[in-house]
Amino acid sequence: MARRVVFPFTAIVGQERMKRALILNAVNPQIGGVLIRGERGTAKSTAARALAALLPDIEVVSDCRFGCDPNRPDAWCDDCRTRHADGTAPSTWRRTSFVDLPVSATEDRVVGTLDIEKAIQRGEKHFESGILASANRGLLYVDEVNLLDDHVVDLLLDSAAMGINVVEREGISFVHPAKFILVGTMNPEEGDLRPQLLDRFAFSVNISGISDTRQRVEIMERRIAFEVDPNGFREQWADDEKTLSTQISRAREAVNEVQYSRRDLVSIAGLTGSMQVDGHRADLVILRGAQAHAALQGRERITDRDIILAAELALPHRVKGRPFQEQVISSQDLQERLEDVQQEMGMSDSGEPQDEMTQESESVKKNR
Repeated sequence: MARRVVFPFTAIVGQERMKRALILNAVNPQIGGVLIRGERGTAKSTAARALAALLPDIEVVSDCRFGCDPNRPDAWCDDCRTRHADGTAPSTWRRTSFVDLPVSATEDRVVGTLDIEKAIQRGEKHFESGILASANRGLLYVDEVNLLDDHVVDLLLDSAAMGINVVEREGISFVHPAKFILVGTMNPEEGDLRPQLLDRFAFSVNISGISDTRQRVEIMERRIAFEVDPNGFREQWADDEKTLSTQISRAREAVNEVQYSRRDLVSIAGLTGSMQVDGHRADLVILRGAQAHAALQGRERITDRDIILAAELALPHRVKGRPFQEQVISSQDLQERLEDVQQEMGMSDSGEPQDEMTQESESVKKNR
C-alpha cells in the first residue's frame, strides 16, 4: 500500500510552541509526550502526522513483530529473547511507524491479550499484540484524548513512562518494549482531562487560530497548493524537511551526552518551587527538555535559555490556580524568575550555588 502523502512539518505556519514541543519529544521520547489543546482547524493532527514523516528509519530485528532494536538485547521482547538466546539477531530497516489510536479503543485492544486456553491446554504462551506493540519506537497519536476512557489513558501514560508493556493473566505474563512518542490532542470545548492525568503529560501546549492576516493568507495558499499537487508541494519543501530530519537524528544520538551542572539543577528546582509546582515530575521534564533543545542546537551543555524554553512547555498545566493558561507564562516571566532564584541562591561567578550542595560529586554534573 502506498504511503500517504502528508503535509510537510516545516510548511506549517506559526504555532512555534507546538512545533517545539513535538520536536523535543522526537529528540528524546523519554521526555514523556505532549498534550496539544486547541479548537478545531489549528493543525493539531496535521503537525503530529507531519512529525512522524520526519523521523529517521529505524533498525529492527527482522522477525520481530514488535520492532525490537537488534543492538539492545537487554530490551528485547519475550519472543526475541527465546528465539535469539545468544543475543544476536538478523536485522532490517523500516520506516518509523505512526499509529492512530481510536477513541473507542478498549484495554485489550491497547495492551494485547494472552490466550489462556492455549497456555493451559497446550502449554503454549500465545500473545495477541495490541496497539502498544505497533507503536513501539514510533509515534502514537491519540485524537480527542479527553474522550478516551481514563483507565486506557492511564495505561498509555504508564507505558510511555516505563518503556515496556507487561500483560499478565492467570499467572502467565508477556513483556515487550513499548517506547513511543505520545501525542495527545483535544478540543477543550469538549471537556478536560482529570488533573491527575493531565500532570502525566510532560508537555502541554494551548493553541488557537492565528489572527494575523498575512499568516492566515499564507496558510490558505499553502494548504491549497498541497491539495492541488501533494507530491509537488512536498518536493518544494524537501530540503527544509531533510535538514530538520537530519538535525533530529543527530540530536537523538547526542542527547544523552549533553551535560548539566549543579547550578542548572538548582535553577530548575528553584524555578518550579517559586511557581508552587507539586511533585517533582516537572523538574525532570524540564531537565530532559533542556538537554533535548541543547542537542538540537548542537551544544554539549545546557544553558539558562534551554531551561526557559523547556519550562514554557512543562509548567502551564501544572501551575496552581492557573490551569491551561499557557499564554500567561511568558519566556520573559520565566527569565525574571530564574534570575531571582539564582540571585537568592547566591550563585558564584563560576555558576555554583554557595552552600553545601557544591560538595556533590562531579558525576552529577556530567549527567552520570
